[in-house]
Amino acid sequence: MKKKILFLIMFIPVICLAAPDTTVSYKGVNTFTNTTTIKDTTYTSSNGNENALLIKGGTLTLNNCTINKTGSSNGDEADFYGTNAAVLAYNNSVLNITGGTINTNGGHANALFAYNTGKIVASNLSIETSSNNSGGLMVTGGGTLTADNTNVTTAGNSSAAIRSDRGGGTLTVNKGTYKTTGVGSPAIYSTANVVVNDATLVSTKSEGAIVEGANSITLNNVNLTDTNNTLNGQSETYKNIFLYQSMSGDAASGVGTFKATNSTITTNKGDTIFVTNTRAVITLTNNTVTNNDGDFLRIQSGKWGNSGSNGGKVTLNLSNQEINGNIIVDKISTLTLNVKEKSLLKGEINNQNSAKSLILNLSKDSTIVLEKDSYITSLTNEDTTNSNIYLNGHKLYVNGEEVSANTESYGTEETEDIAVANKKETTKTSEKEDYTLYYIVLGSILGVILILSLYITMKVKTRNKMN
Repeated sequence: MKKKILFLIMFIPVICLAAPDTTVSYKGVNTFTNTTTIKDTTYTSSNGNENALLIKGGTLTLNNCTINKTGSSNGDEADFYGTNAAVLAYNNSVLNITGGTINTNGGHANALFAYNTGKIVASNLSIETSSNNSGGLMVTGGGTLTADNTNVTTAGNSSAAIRSDRGGGTLTVNKGTYKTTGVGSPAIYSTANVVVNDATLVSTKSEGAIVEGANSITLNNVNLTDTNNTLNGQSETYKNIFLYQSMSGDAASGVGTFKATNSTITTNKGDTIFVTNTRAVITLTNNTVTNNDGDFLRIQSGKWGNSGSNGGKVTLNLSNQEINGNIIVDKISTLTLNVKEKSLLKGEINNQNSAKSLILNLSKDSTIVLEKDSYITSLTNEDTTNSNIYLNGHKLYVNGEEVSANTESYGTEETEDIAVANKKETTKTSEKEDYTLYYIVLGSILGVILILSLYITMKVKTRNKMN
């Protein structure tokens, strides 16, 4: 019985985050409760605390419609429940919206909002928001939103293009461009499960992608470009990908997840990844990762959480992944670093010997190249000779003891020379295989010609003797 009670207590915060607030009242200039199809129509809302379109039942299908929303709102109701959104779907309703535009110019005027049991499917849509706290695509309270080939631009502060808030939900984006120009406005802010495929993400002043609490972002074949040039709120560092727990109650505590596959991640200012006050699992597979300013990974305490216990606990998985950058871990933070499947990591690892714990697991076909002395707590290497760890003139310490590894030089030119040599050898082998059949056939023809020549010569000699 005690175990059952404990189980329920553990899940009370999650239930509270997802449960609808029955005290919230909604007002729509246009309200839909039944299944309806509409095309080529313009809808407008000019007052605060109202929706231009409020869908609270049935299935609404919109084709090539224009939706304009002005009027501002204050408080959490607009961001948690969508009371000032241009378009809101909730109460088991479904919105299918194809083509057209949504424009908002008002505080807390989010564009397309799915709350709780509401579901939205959007395609070929153009969205633009101009004021603060006004996201483009948004889910809260467990809502579901799917967007295909949609373009979103936001100009205000705290206005993520792809956004969620308390209670989260599921948000899936396929193709399109998602750009923010405001402070504190990442391309993605996730307190939900967010998946982005084949899209372009651009953030010009804020972080690129943020995961708060036990939520996730997954990028597949995405181009993410970030220039975090203005610090916002409690932020002390510039970064692109940010995993943390704010303790505000907007996201349940737990393990945050960030995955990127076959994507291009470009950081123009600050660290590529920063983790604080949370547990996180980060998986990078076959991406192009470029940092033009800072370090690759930083795990440390910040202004969120309780001092002394607000570091990060991170598992980083690299698979068929090349990384050029430093890893920094502070004294209350931990890192398990799995470098697998032909991955290459170049940089310093915990150069200040500050990490509470740093475990390195290295596959035989992967490579580490040190650029400064590095300190780890534990090393498991499939290559027991450590020949896949290039010291590069530096030292590697495992649990305080210096270990031997490859002392040969490892550099770009040498790597390119080896790659070119391997390519030439592969080409030669391929050419040999391609010409094998040719040589067999040519040899056979020459053999036949030789035999015929000998036969004719013998015939001629025989006739000459007879004569």
